[in-house]
Amino acid sequence: MGKLLKRVGRTPAVQRMVGATLAAHIGLVRRTTRWKTIGEDAARGAWAGETPVIVAFWHNRLAMMPYCWPSARPFHMLISAHPDGQLIARTVKHFGIETVAGSSTRGGSEALRALVRLIKSGVSVGITPDGPRGPRMRASDGAIALARLSGAPIVPAAVSVSRRVVLGSWDRLIVALPFGEGAMVWGEPIAVTSGADTGALRARLEAELTRVSAQADEMVGHSPIMPAELADARA
Repeated sequence: MGKLLKRVGRTPAVQRMVGATLAAHIGLVRRTTRWKTIGEDAARGAWAGETPVIVAFWHNRLAMMPYCWPSARPFHMLISAHPDGQLIARTVKHFGIETVAGSSTRGGSEALRALVRLIKSGVSVGITPDGPRGPRMRASDGAIALARLSGAPIVPAAVSVSRRVVLGSWDRLIVALPFGEGAMVWGEPIAVTSGADTGALRARLEAELTRVSAQADEMVGHSPIMPAELADARA
């Protein structure tokens, strides 16, 4: 029975229904939350369609990232080709956000090329450096490779809300609840040149993403969600 329910839950019709329900919930949270934003100048050019950027955010903020794009300009997100990822794709499409299926690191050369083409055409994109499977809040090289190939800067971003549920998943996924306070924090843009050291850039991205995520959490009265232990990250 469990396998049958799982298969039914992954059918296009059910996913469309669930995606619409999730989108309605996200929209309710956005409308009923009192928002504070810090560092938005880093994204204003992208919102205006002047300079495309790579918006980077930890996987546990994925359900809240539609709040970060208050613009009619095109925006694409890299989403796992797994059925769960396609549910996310159906959900964010309600906010005008298109998706590219795949991974920037795990056999995802086609997805990476698709993102590079989008950026070079002037479209900003979003990516989770610890997705799709973690370890939590430990950056892979995917965002760095994308920035190096496209020439676009990486802009770290984080969202948090005072009323929320944190799931026990590998990423500690945050499910936002309505009628609370919200914080959106943008970090310092990271430019990637062709000869720059990948390891150093990855460490810088990881540190900046963790910083803005902690700041967003603290602004709404929560203790920060911490990265996976290094021993776990090497596993």
